Amino acid sequence: MITTVLAFVLTLGVLIVIHEYGHYRVAVACGVKVLRFSVGFGRVIWRRQATPDSTEFVLSALPLGGYVKMLDEREGPVPPSELHGAFNRKTLWQRTAIVAAGPAANLLLAVLLYAAAHWIGIDEAKAVLGPPAATSLAEKAGLRSGDWARAYSFDGQEWADLRSMSDLRWQLTQGVLRAEPLHLMVTDREGRGQRRVLLALNELGSSELDAPTMKRIGLGNAFSEPVLGKVNVGGPGAQAGLLAGDRVLSIDGAPIIDASMVRDRIRASGSSGTAVPMLWQVERAGQRLEVSVLPTIVSEGGRTVGRIEVFPGQPPEMVTVQFGPVDGLVQAVSKTWEMSTLTLKMLGKMLIGEASLKNLSGPITIADYAGQSVRLGLAYYLGFLAVVSVSLGVLNLLPLPMLDGGHLMYYLFEGLTGRPVSDLWLERLQRGGVAIMLMMMSLALFNDMARLLGLH
Repeated sequence: MITTVLAFVLTLGVLIVIHEYGHYRVAVACGVKVLRFSVGFGRVIWRRQATPDSTEFVLSALPLGGYVKMLDEREGPVPPSELHGAFNRKTLWQRTAIVAAGPAANLLLAVLLYAAAHWIGIDEAKAVLGPPAATSLAEKAGLRSGDWARAYSFDGQEWADLRSMSDLRWQLTQGVLRAEPLHLMVTDREGRGQRRVLLALNELGSSELDAPTMKRIGLGNAFSEPVLGKVNVGGPGAQAGLLAGDRVLSIDGAPIIDASMVRDRIRASGSSGTAVPMLWQVERAGQRLEVSVLPTIVSEGGRTVGRIEVFPGQPPEMVTVQFGPVDGLVQAVSKTWEMSTLTLKMLGKMLIGEASLKNLSGPITIADYAGQSVRLGLAYYLGFLAVVSVSLGVLNLLPLPMLDGGHLMYYLFEGLTGRPVSDLWLERLQRGGVAIMLMMMSLALFNDMARLLGLH
């Protein structure tokens, strides 16, 4: 819990400071006098100001944002001797650059964070597939448990290597959002028997990669050997004589290829609501043994499932995804661009109803992911920071009053018409912007609570 809170505070602190520093640095470069640089809102809990005429740096009690306050005649009288430093007196291009600098700083930060994560290297599951779900796109395409996805293509002509399971999931996301089929080049686990398969993602009729869509695609977790891990003392599995390290060969005569098949068979054994013995064939120290296992029946989500208190499966084979200095930077720029376009596509699809509003996340989800990424290691946390930084940069560019994108729209109007937006319309748009932002924040918080309670 403490790790999660500290990671969340660090995440917000870094992203807010970088965003506001972008505004601050360009404002100073354009000759604007900056009165205050604040991290957070509300009551000031720390301040520093070198001289009475210099910028006041403050830390406020509510750390969910920040602001840079500049000298501006619209917010109060400005002495004639300081008019040259007023924001409203600057040219249209200078004001545009100052406003755009915040989101630009977040996107630049994302590039640097992705690059750093690529240079450090991340251990990820190798793209060796578990058994495809029945009647799924993966099964129809001819994919099998143990297939190693080596490369992908969207047009069947230009191919790129798949570095890991997460890389494969990212390309699936792109294919679903673009409603395009995904070509895969696969081999067996040893790299033999290369063949091409086609995942017809364009036939899904879905534009979001949620749990039901993933089930229809049929590519779940990475391949895991059907070897038993921990066996709880006193549980049905232990009572039957199962031991950690046993390799499961078959259950009730059905061959077992992957650990997920073991889990599915155990759960399915309780579907009738009555405990029925299961006949397991396992390999132990080079010998084949038959074991009769009687599961216990439990209720889960309104249905009955079997439990034997064993944990099948070994950690998937891992690969280190790492890039050199130049390649890491190139990949970082590409990933930042792809994440930016993905964020815009998802927002657009939510707006027109093609994607669920459940995809909107708030501070609780961010805090949870921050804690998880910190526990996984520095490279994972840097990657997480990059994702949130991209989201913050893109969201701030949306043409909504209260956001930087709203101000940029005002300046676009001014550039096209030669006159600024009237005070009356500014007030109306500001009120509308506040209402939209409150609705978005409320929805994000509701989604967070629903995920926490298991309702989503």
